[in-house]
Amino acid sequence: MSNTSSRRRGRYGVDGPAWLLAFGAGVVAPLAAVAAGGPRRLLRIPPVLAVAGGLFLHASVRGKFLVWEEQLDALDLKGGERVLDLGCGRGAVLTAVARRVPKGRVTGVDIWRSVDQSGNNERSAVANAERERVEDRIDLVTADMRRLPLGDGLFDVVLSSMAIHNITSARGREEAVREAYRVLRPGGRLLIADIFHARRYLRILRAAGAVATTCADAGPRMWWSGPWVPTLLVSAEKPAAGPGDDDRDGTEQS
Repeated sequence: MSNTSSRRRGRYGVDGPAWLLAFGAGVVAPLAAVAAGGPRRLLRIPPVLAVAGGLFLHASVRGKFLVWEEQLDALDLKGGERVLDLGCGRGAVLTAVARRVPKGRVTGVDIWRSVDQSGNNERSAVANAERERVEDRIDLVTADMRRLPLGDGLFDVVLSSMAIHNITSARGREEAVREAYRVLRPGGRLLIADIFHARRYLRILRAAGAVATTCADAGPRMWWSGPWVPTLLVSAEKPAAGPGDDDRDGTEQS
């Protein structure tokens, strides 16, 4: 595994800050109730919620970085690819992949909602790109991932981390996955890390014509409170172009 994770300079906040507050309240409230004369059986609750909250926090501030470093290493990027990060937030995956494409371009798309990630705004993403010294190869676009203002087949790689599930409707999530596939070039690769709906994403991609589709569990490092909320990794490829079509292979982009 690359040791780039140990050199992170950015400030990436936490995912789902409201959930961490809820876990904290769930620990404190039973203790307060018992202190006020409530039944002692309430003391069974705080340890469970403390462990769940700890796993959630670990996934947010350490686990996801380790998993993504491994996944990006496995892509074996050549250094000149065009990459899209859907729901880039403060830039954890955005900057990690940018370090691997010194002659390429990385585009991050987000609508910058702080409910999804603490301090989630474009300024934070720019600041983190500067801290990681990759600002020269990053472009940020404020847009809804269901309707990307981007042309067909522009990107060699499309990534998304813990973002698509934030779209509340099944139809909206399908639109986002289809858009991710639309902007992927023939022969390009797509990787989505998400919860709850990942297997549905896989079916959508297969229906769209994707090949080499897989769905794998990211493991305990990305448990969002426990094994009941795992992160699944969905990967796919768009079939390669025929002779004479675009055959970019990660060489430097003009």
